[in-house]
Amino acid sequence: MVYGQTTTEVLQLNEDSVWYGGPQDRLPKAALQNLPKLRRLIREGRQKEAEALVRAAFFAYPSSQRHYEPLGTLYLDFSSGDHSDDIHDYRRELDISKAISRVQYTCHGIQYQRETIASYPDQVIAINVTSSQSSKYTVRLNRVSEREYETNEFLDTLTTRDGKIIMHATPGGGGSRLCCIVSARSNDPDGRVQVLGNTLVVTGKNSTILLAAQTTFRVRDPEVAALNDISKCGSWIQILNRHLEDYRNLYERVHLKLSPDDDHIPTDLRLQRQPDPGLIALYHNYGRYLLISCSRTGNKALPATLQGIWNPSFQPPWGSKYTININTQMNYWPANISNLPECETPLFELLERVQVNGTKTAKEMYGCEGWCAHHNTDIWADTNPQDRWMPATLWPLGGAWLCTHIWERYTFFEDKGFLQRFFPVLEGCVRFLLDFLIKDEHGFYVTNPSLSPENTFKNHRGEEGVFCEASTMDIQILTAVFKAYIASQKLLQGLGAIDAADVTRALTGLPPVIISPTGLLQEWGRNDYEEIEPGHRHTSHLWGLHPGDSITPASTPELAKAASAVLTRRAAHGGGHTGWSRAWLINLHARLGQAEESKGHVELLLRKSTLPNLLDDHPPFQIDGNFGGSAGIMEMIIQSHEVMDGKRVIRLLPAWPVEWGDGRVEGVRVRGAAGITFEWQNGRIIGPVLVELDLDQNRFIIVSTDGLKKQVEGRGHHKVYFNEN
Repeated sequence: MVYGQTTTEVLQLNEDSVWYGGPQDRLPKAALQNLPKLRRLIREGRQKEAEALVRAAFFAYPSSQRHYEPLGTLYLDFSSGDHSDDIHDYRRELDISKAISRVQYTCHGIQYQRETIASYPDQVIAINVTSSQSSKYTVRLNRVSEREYETNEFLDTLTTRDGKIIMHATPGGGGSRLCCIVSARSNDPDGRVQVLGNTLVVTGKNSTILLAAQTTFRVRDPEVAALNDISKCGSWIQILNRHLEDYRNLYERVHLKLSPDDDHIPTDLRLQRQPDPGLIALYHNYGRYLLISCSRTGNKALPATLQGIWNPSFQPPWGSKYTININTQMNYWPANISNLPECETPLFELLERVQVNGTKTAKEMYGCEGWCAHHNTDIWADTNPQDRWMPATLWPLGGAWLCTHIWERYTFFEDKGFLQRFFPVLEGCVRFLLDFLIKDEHGFYVTNPSLSPENTFKNHRGEEGVFCEASTMDIQILTAVFKAYIASQKLLQGLGAIDAADVTRALTGLPPVIISPTGLLQEWGRNDYEEIEPGHRHTSHLWGLHPGDSITPASTPELAKAASAVLTRRAAHGGGHTGWSRAWLINLHARLGQAEESKGHVELLLRKSTLPNLLDDHPPFQIDGNFGGSAGIMEMIIQSHEVMDGKRVIRLLPAWPVEWGDGRVEGVRVRGAAGITFEWQNGRIIGPVLVELDLDQNRFIIVSTDGLKKQVEGRGHHKVYFNEN
């Protein structure tokens, strides 16, 4: 995070494997023996007794998984050059087309510029500092970024050697040891770099700062690895060129352009106005920039946390962990449609490790084969219940939701190699679900214990509670997982040890989704309970509408109508008051084809839940709202989740407000292994819709804004015209 200051520039640093503490054994030892009793209490509606039992026997100890921490803070101190006043022509920008942060200004007649990149191919942060006359600045590195008189309690050593600052630290709780190294180079003949105590003093017109960091999570000797990263970099131009080639290869796969575009106005001022269409496009593109920047493949790659790699706190909100009852999943909603499958790979690799730990959790907590995970996990793939918060903690379907991403990825790219690699993860999840299900009094297969994440109800006796049998969300997730397994097994020609007939039996034996007498989709399964908080931030019972696909206006109109009624009720009671929940609402309304409602939530997201640098404000800052909002904007432009008569349906501008002007999207990815490019004016498609099909057997129905339909099939490039004029 580049602060862009003049007197003292500040870079707040993150490295994604710096976490407090190591692996823990937190398994609740008394859970399994008390599971039959808990299920009986839940079935009988004895909420307080059930919660007392959960508190005593099902919560883990220690209650918390590990949390994410910052790496430290880098300072470039220009105060010796009297930068405290006389600042002119200041400009600060983030060029998301190149992933370059740039600061420019004039001080006492001298022009200064700093360009900063985080280079994935070189694994360094590089800062190029230039000035029109020779100048001087000091480079400092700290583990803690608070006031300077505070003790550096998280620091092992900070030394200078061979013209470099070398910092070693060990996060508390036995976490992975880290090493961060800063090197300075002068790039002009008259420049020089001196060591002064634990700082570097740089003089000249042009210089480059390099920073590398490694931890024992990935390497045996972090100092050797970090030194190697710096030594092999080469010049600033070489680093920059490699960075640009790597980044553009991902970012330029998809283009979204909307007009008019008031991009001459500073972003913080644009956020204070009615958003111009260009700002909507910028927000979507910014989400792609963030995903590329914080979730990449590599040695023990890690997915994006709640704050991504922009966490500033040693005690971050909710531990900046992986919250897998919506937030982590939302981080990856833009990945496939934006043709960034590599950026989602770290999530699947974490899921492979979650499967290993989740096997013990499934066996010892629930007596089930396979694996499960609750509503959080961490760097160590912890699968046991997190914290002691009754509305969320005991929900063993977090891993099942993550497994739906396996099939979702396949539908976009139809890569059988990918599906075969992660099929064992999916199969282990299905094995757990088959064992975990029990029959209710009506003969349906139900989950128990079950809840609707983070929400609370009042039952018919006026008692508050959270537990039920087969919450609507559970049934929707199980439906998706079972269907994905059956389809995967067929595609992989019978691979797997579970009989598809057993999965089909469980699938057809699940209870139906129910509409209440008041026309709402019921949240707690068969129970028409009253919500304690009708404007709740979670819309879990609408999972089948989005991100699932079991509810659509075309195939299930009554369920779609009931889902719409839920959204109306939520809005009437202040729903969407957090950034990420507002982002979810954009996607939900888009799936219903409700352009004005989607538009309204985009505008509210920008006005109420977006910081001046476009980061999502929960509040506090979280990255998931950016990703959910970015995906929601694209969901308004194109949808591909429906299948009709064996053909994939592609809807163009299904929820796009005409007043948002004209636009063009290039290379957007759709389910069925295809890329789409098209342009529109005044809400109508103009020119050809370009469809690039990867495979021969796939067939599509392309639906225009006015309901016209055209079919395409077969590998290669296709041009579809809706208006010959």
